[in-house]
Amino acid sequence: MMQNLIQTKRVYEEPQPTDGLRILVDRLWPRGLSKQKAKIDLWLKDIAPSNKLRKWFNHDPAKWKDFRIRYKKEISSNKNQFSLLKEAAKKNKVITIVYAASDEEYNNAVIIKKLLK
Repeated sequence: MMQNLIQTKRVYEEPQPTDGLRILVDRLWPRGLSKQKAKIDLWLKDIAPSNKLRKWFNHDPAKWKDFRIRYKKEISSNKNQFSLLKEAAKKNKVITIVYAASDEEYNNAVIIKKLLK
């Protein structure tokens, strides 16, 4: 769909010039991190999983398959936020989807990245 580079990265990793546009996809601001240090260009808190879904999933790999299905359903009912994300991806050669979760394999940024491609 899009020819740009879309990558994911933990918000606690040092921002790099190669990150391009940095988009935070968490509902809550990352603990213990200043806005200057995070270098977030766009914060789409409403694209994050609902509190109910996030608490249910609790980063349990056994629930990953169900989480993906439920989260995609939430995103599809929130077309406005996903449209903003798609527009940002179109306008920028490189975007980095930034998240706070410590699990790099099982988090909402991974799902968003796949949906954008």
